[in-house]
Amino acid sequence: MHALDQAPIALQGKQSEQIALFISDLHLQQALPATTHAFTAFLHDHAMHARQLYLLGDIFEYWAGDDDIDTPYISAVIGAIRQVSDAGVEVFWIGGNRDFLAGEEFARSTGLTLLPDPHIAVIAGRRILLAHGDAQCTDDHAYMTFRTQVRNAAWQQTFLAQPLAQRKQIIEGLRVGSREAQRSKSDEIMDVNAGAIDSLFEATGTSVMIHGHTHRPARHSIRSGGSERIRYVLADWDCDTKPPRGGWIAVGSDGAIRRYDIDGVELQ
Repeated sequence: MHALDQAPIALQGKQSEQIALFISDLHLQQALPATTHAFTAFLHDHAMHARQLYLLGDIFEYWAGDDDIDTPYISAVIGAIRQVSDAGVEVFWIGGNRDFLAGEEFARSTGLTLLPDPHIAVIAGRRILLAHGDAQCTDDHAYMTFRTQVRNAAWQQTFLAQPLAQRKQIIEGLRVGSREAQRSKSDEIMDVNAGAIDSLFEATGTSVMIHGHTHRPARHSIRSGGSERIRYVLADWDCDTKPPRGGWIAVGSDGAIRRYDIDGVELQ
């Protein structure tokens, strides 16, 4: 049985009160069937009952180009997302460092809306700053140089002009290099830079932010000039190892922001 055909797992939540849900960093791939199943269960049991779903990057382990959407695994995931959008839920996407090449054909196939990074969403009367989070890891100079290169339109055009199989080989080499490079980097370097976060708050005039990327789920309270800024970090997902991890953030009709673990249990 394919992972996407399994029966949904039972999760607990407050669907009737939830307007918008936020997830990131699932790193979906065929080699992780339990994580894929957890994602489709989340879509069925929770996203279907919300008004909006925000996918904030690295939903896929990699994205080689929109011409890969007919691959059976990718097609099945796209179909699961499409069921949510077809049900009337607004689905939004911010690309991560792994899947930033997802484009217009992917958006049409899933029925979602591509958003810039960063983006300000107004939900339940609250202005919420959304980002993947990698652009704020400014202490990682090597990564920032690489990010500038691959986000360049000319680089992307040249890359996407290559055969799909060749692109996948290049990506696999980059993944191996990334894993090796991370072994020599400190946790501090791979986390967001406090100054970069402050600058983003200042530039956008917001006081609430939700992002992923760092795989360090938390709620951070920052005092600045007598006011409070709140930064929520989304969890990464991995249900193919023990113990399973993951979760999401929800904004309710009352404007309250709540965090949930992979089992749908609200975190305090």
